[in-house]
Amino acid sequence: MDISVVIPLYNEAESLQELYAWIRRVMNDHAFTYEVIFVDDGSNDGSWEIIRTLATENPEVQGFRFSKNYGKTAALQTGFNETSGKVVITMDADLQDSPDEIPELYRMITEDGYDLVSGWKQKRYDPITKTLPTKLFNATTRFIHDIHLHDMNCGLKAYNSKVTKSIVIYGEMHRYIPVVAKWNGFGKIGEKVVQHQARKYGHTKFGIERFLNGFLDLLSITFVNKFGKSPMHFFGLFGVLSFVGGLAMAAYLIGEKLYSIYSHQPYRNVTDNPLFFLGLTAALIGSQMFLAGFLGELFVRNNARKDDYVISERI
Repeated sequence: MDISVVIPLYNEAESLQELYAWIRRVMNDHAFTYEVIFVDDGSNDGSWEIIRTLATENPEVQGFRFSKNYGKTAALQTGFNETSGKVVITMDADLQDSPDEIPELYRMITEDGYDLVSGWKQKRYDPITKTLPTKLFNATTRFIHDIHLHDMNCGLKAYNSKVTKSIVIYGEMHRYIPVVAKWNGFGKIGEKVVQHQARKYGHTKFGIERFLNGFLDLLSITFVNKFGKSPMHFFGLFGVLSFVGGLAMAAYLIGEKLYSIYSHQPYRNVTDNPLFFLGLTAALIGSQMFLAGFLGELFVRNNARKDDYVISERI
């Protein structure tokens, strides 16, 4: 099979039939063999009934429905697990991503040899309250992870199937799939300017809180990237520095008192000096951080990650 199209969605009943007809026309015009995988993230507006109808009438359509809203990451991971095409295309269900981009994205993967190609909505039909934070978010991610994409979170992406079968995403990591792919050795990541359509039906399902969550996720994923497999390298390092620094401070104060006694000079009790308690606190924090790193190492080596979402129906 040439192409698997994965479409995560939440309450997009109005656009699904039009989107599928558009995808089918593009695929037929280019003689692609394909499948379309809809992943319903707990919609309550009749989206699942439409997917059921499409799957009944079209053998290339698959549908998965979550028992509740788990988020876009869970929907994408479910779709990735079920794909069988040599190229995987992801797009949003709101008609803002154009299926007409699929042939060129497919060519970039199969002929140019890219592992992943991300869309870049150079001209956006979004308010400045959405575009400005997005630009800041993308610039920060480029700086930290050295991946030169203008629109990291664009829903329209193409993947070599080796990528989607190798990576595991969880939480809210759909924003950072290029970062995850790079971790896993898929370093040929490209970008294509794509058309951004104005929303035709309904309204966006994401609020302003996603930008705050995005930066928190960036900090989290950066930590996981660097220390996820060796937490002792982080906690142990700072733990040892804090412990040794605290002990050195306490030892200095005790040594200073002993020297004053030996030299018959005036002195005060070590416990009268606030630095002594700061040193003890630093030593205590250091020992706790070291213990946290040790427990983290045990956890990493003895626990496999489990999916925590439930698929209630499958077509």
